[in-house]
Amino acid sequence: MGTKGRLQKKKRRRSYDFLFVLPWVIGFLCFTLIPYAYSFYISFTKYNMIGTAKWIGLDNYIEILTKDAYFRQALVVTIKYVIISVPLKMFFSLLVAVMLNNKLSGSKIYRTIYYIPSLLGSSVAISVVWKAMFRKDGVINAFLALFGIQGLEWIGTPSTALWVLALLAMWQFGSPMLIFLAGLNQVPSSLLEAAEVDGATGIRKFFHITLPMISPMIFFNLVMQMIGAFQTFTSAMMVTNGGPVNSTLLYVLYIYNEGFTKYNFGYAAALSWILFVIIMFFTMIVFKTQNKWVYYENQEG
Repeated sequence: MGTKGRLQKKKRRRSYDFLFVLPWVIGFLCFTLIPYAYSFYISFTKYNMIGTAKWIGLDNYIEILTKDAYFRQALVVTIKYVIISVPLKMFFSLLVAVMLNNKLSGSKIYRTIYYIPSLLGSSVAISVVWKAMFRKDGVINAFLALFGIQGLEWIGTPSTALWVLALLAMWQFGSPMLIFLAGLNQVPSSLLEAAEVDGATGIRKFFHITLPMISPMIFFNLVMQMIGAFQTFTSAMMVTNGGPVNSTLLYVLYIYNEGFTKYNFGYAAALSWILFVIIMFFTMIVFKTQNKWVYYENQEG
């Protein structure tokens, strides 16, 4: 085969490669890049999705940052939710992963059972069930009554409503649990055995060997769960609808109210881009601190 034939064959191979990538490129353009660009554009407009968008420049952003009390309320509530729900979910998922890491009979079945709530937990149906459980006449208060404890108005009280949402988030621990479980399986048994020979207790082995070895998984889960918590919507919408007195008005729920209740899509788009910046800010903080607590086996020193 001559040089010309080889060049033609290379071109055909490149064409085939492009055909394999083309579905992803089309999906990225249609469902990610173009919607992002359009959202960024309408954030500078007054747009109700019926008439034409009216360019108003930075007015939406200025009003959000200087005049909108609901924006500040939603941001504070969301940060509180992240601070409560993410550590709870991380702790519980790690606890379950440590329990399942023990070589017990039927452990694979238990892992599947524990992962099921994660598959169902974000659905509207589960949120409705959760709401029914925490009503004044729900299962939780009925259980407390068995021990003579007076039940609370869990969803109707501002001091407890956000905790109800945080507990629902904690119940969806399947994905981080599997990641922790994979990390625990990679901890070298030789290190644990050597520590045991030196007289280390189980607690010391966990905190001085296991935790440092799985710190990359902790870091990954922390970033992913934090980003997800900032974008929580379904539970806030279905369980509390932002109440009582806006104590569970999470940021994405506020975006939804502005866009699909008031039809103020330009304003909602501006809120969305501010949320993007906020998530980037907190994510960068976590990345900046990783050198102080995340251990990588191939790191120097």
